[in-house]
Amino acid sequence: MIPSEAPNRAVGEGRCGDRLWLYATYHCNLACVYCLTESHPRIADRRALTPETMLRSVREAKALGFGSVGITGGEVFMLPSFAELLTQISKLLPTVALTNGTLFDDRLLARLAPLAHGRAALQISLDSDIPSRNDELRGPQNFAKVLDAIPRLLERGIPVRIATTVEWQTEEELERLCRLHRSLGIPDEHHVVRSVVKRGRAAVQQLGVELGPHDVLPELTLTAEGAFLHPFAPTVRHGRTDVDLLVSRRLVPLEIPLRKFLGVVHEQPVGDDVVRSIR
Repeated sequence: MIPSEAPNRAVGEGRCGDRLWLYATYHCNLACVYCLTESHPRIADRRALTPETMLRSVREAKALGFGSVGITGGEVFMLPSFAELLTQISKLLPTVALTNGTLFDDRLLARLAPLAHGRAALQISLDSDIPSRNDELRGPQNFAKVLDAIPRLLERGIPVRIATTVEWQTEEELERLCRLHRSLGIPDEHHVVRSVVKRGRAAVQQLGVELGPHDVLPELTLTAEGAFLHPFAPTVRHGRTDVDLLVSRRLVPLEIPLRKFLGVVHEQPVGDDVVRSIR
């Protein structure tokens, strides 16, 4: 058994975060040039977590003292029952689900109605205020679909955040993008900006920054292939999953990967001199 105070102590010492990450699926309707998992519409191995595993993991995470959940992919809404699953998970812990924002038709929006004014937020990717520059990296019509989706979500009371992945944007362009998200009703504190990480498809394309051993705050991350050190860890290159940051092949009960995770982060340095440059 893990001592009940162990996870909270590790979080308090700055060794890790208190968010559990779930890679719901590696399937996606887009093929972003910097994708960490080489996701695309015709991917053969979708490597999805089952809804049962995700729900069980979150229940156990709550009991173990985790404070929140992050769900990513791939595109999470490619899973047929994800809207309902997100509602269930967010009732257990505050949840942010990462999405490309392109699938929000009237039917899906109706299924998301239970999320209104709740504890789930949708984090939508938007990389530029210029449609052609945004779509160059993410896919045709991505910009238009995102700008259509955001007001429709907000008017239904569903919290939205914006994530911008930086590779070539100018400071002026990023400032224009900030003016755009503010005009849509999304404040600066709900805008995440990070560099392209040189892993997965970005590494193949020679894009992004090299990930140092302490650049990312460790946060236990579950995928269909095992548990990893943080959500930038379970990347895919040439169809094969990188396992350099794998901490456990076992997912459940959650105590098993958590114990191994805490063992890894216990060996890492902490203090003011440790800089986390990627979030």
